[in-house]
Amino acid sequence: MSLAIGRHALAGRVLLAPMAGVTDPPFRALCAQFGAALACGEMLSADQSLWHTPKSQRRMAAGSHGAAAVAVQLAGSDPQQLAAAARRQADEGADIIDLNLGCPAKKVCDKLCGSALLADEDLVARIFDALVRAVEVPVTVKIRTGPDPSRRNATRIAQLAERAGLAAIAVHGRTRADRFQGNAEYESIRAVKNVVRIPVIANGDIATPAQAAAVLELTGADAVMIGRGALGSPWIFRDVNAFVNAAQIAPPLLRTSITAIILQHLESLYAFYGEYTGIRMARKHLARYCDLWPETRAARSGLLAAEDSASQFALTERVFSARAAAMDDEELQR
Repeated sequence: MSLAIGRHALAGRVLLAPMAGVTDPPFRALCAQFGAALACGEMLSADQSLWHTPKSQRRMAAGSHGAAAVAVQLAGSDPQQLAAAARRQADEGADIIDLNLGCPAKKVCDKLCGSALLADEDLVARIFDALVRAVEVPVTVKIRTGPDPSRRNATRIAQLAERAGLAAIAVHGRTRADRFQGNAEYESIRAVKNVVRIPVIANGDIATPAQAAAVLELTGADAVMIGRGALGSPWIFRDVNAFVNAAQIAPPLLRTSITAIILQHLESLYAFYGEYTGIRMARKHLARYCDLWPETRAARSGLLAAEDSASQFALTERVFSARAAAMDDEELQR
């Protein structure tokens, strides 16, 4: 099955969630390689006076290479400022404009951005209208279920989105106040699906193929969006697609294949960011990859201490390749 967002027919219904500091072009390309039907870019401020920084430059549509559909996520609270930013990004190649109403970070919410906006439905409605009027490309939104557990207003926000002409809505099953604590709840996502006809994408605590299938069944959502579950295992999209599309369990990747994937990821980070930033971005991902096996967990401190790309790459290759071929032989003989 596939998912359509406006005029874009996606190749599946398992998407990568935008995550600040994580879903850069190298990681998005890697997840797309394993079947992520859409990989939205990191949150970009709608304040264009900030766009001169290297970080913002990397988050713009023009910096999104190799994606089937380029989705740019904007954060802000001023309708006209957001509209101007959306026009600029659409002009620079964005195929989809996504609005961030889901980030619970204090520094974002203190500026009345992200999930803080959920408390002001009138302002949200004006923002939706301004964005849809500003661009011809589809506009989507990612939200939480409400400001706090006593004010779950996801259904009203979803109805405002549909009324304004948004093309899809992604719902993380937590409130702003929940941040990432506790467990995601999916009843609110099911309620959203019941009141709108636009595609609804379920998000929150989806880390296995079985969880993805269960969330799709419980909520009736059109797709699922995976965030933290993809960290350290970008091949999760391959596994989830096999399970939800054909009720099949994908064969486990060989250790030699996983090692090659990790090394490919490091090389793409060095090429995209350069030496200094590349090795620091690589540390984020290596910390997650180290959780794969006991011997890699034991090598974590050494891998994260490497100060140049050559030594970081060589040590990663040595640590992850150790016993890989022998372990693969044992697996194949079972």
